[in-house]
Amino acid sequence: MVALRQKVVDQPTLALALHTVKQVQARRFSGSYQDLLHSASYAACANFFLEELYGAKDFAERDAQFARIAGALERTFPQQVVATAVALAELHQLTEELDLAMALNWQLQPELPTAQAYVLAWRAVGRREDRHQQLNTVLEIGQELGQLTRKPGLYFMLKMMRKPAQLAGLGALQNFLESGFRHFADLAHNKGTVDSFLDTVRTRESAWLDRLFDAPTATCVTELAQNLALTDVDQR
Repeated sequence: MVALRQKVVDQPTLALALHTVKQVQARRFSGSYQDLLHSASYAACANFFLEELYGAKDFAERDAQFARIAGALERTFPQQVVATAVALAELHQLTEELDLAMALNWQLQPELPTAQAYVLAWRAVGRREDRHQQLNTVLEIGQELGQLTRKPGLYFMLKMMRKPAQLAGLGALQNFLESGFRHFADLAHNKGTVDSFLDTVRTRESAWLDRLFDAPTATCVTELAQNLALTDVDQR
C-alpha cells in the first residue's frame, strides 16, 4: 500500500487521474442510490458506504495504519471487531490497486468524455474476479457491522478503546468502526433491514459489474453518463 501511495505522490498527473477516477466512482454510487441516500431508513448507512467505502476522500492516514495492522490490531481492539478491520484492510488494498490501474489507463485518453474514458479504462484493466471480490468484501463488511451492533456492550467497549487506539496509531480505523457501528445500529434493530439494504447493494452493484464488462460500449457509456448526470442535478 505504501509503495502504491508513493508512486502516486511522485507523479502529479497520475495523482490527478487517480483522484478523477475516485470521484467518478463516488458519483456513480451516488447516482445509483439516490433513493437510499434520501431515505429516512437507509440514508445513514448509504452515506456511510458512499463516504467510507466508495468515496473519493484521501485515505492516506488509514493506509499507513493498515501497514502495521497485524500486530497492533489484536492488542488494541475487542476480538469481535478484528475480522471486520481485517476485511476493511483487504478491501482497501484491492481497491487502491484497481483504482491505480484505472488511473494509469485514464492517462492514455485525456480528451475523452468522462463516461467514455471510465468505461474504456475499466475494460482495459479487466480483472473481473477481483471486481467481484471487491463487492463481496464490501457486503461482508456491511454484514459484520450489522452483526456487531447486536452484541450487548460492544459499542461501549469500542468507545473505551479510543485512547488506546490513538496511542497505537490506529485512530482512523477506530473512527471507521465507531461510525459504522452507529450507522448500522438503527437498521440492525429493525429486523431484516440490514439484509434488505445489503441485498439492494448486491443487486445494483452486480448489475453495474455486468454492464461495465459485457454491455455494448456505446450503451454502457450512455447509461453511465445518465447515472453521473443524476448527481449533477442533485447538487444544484
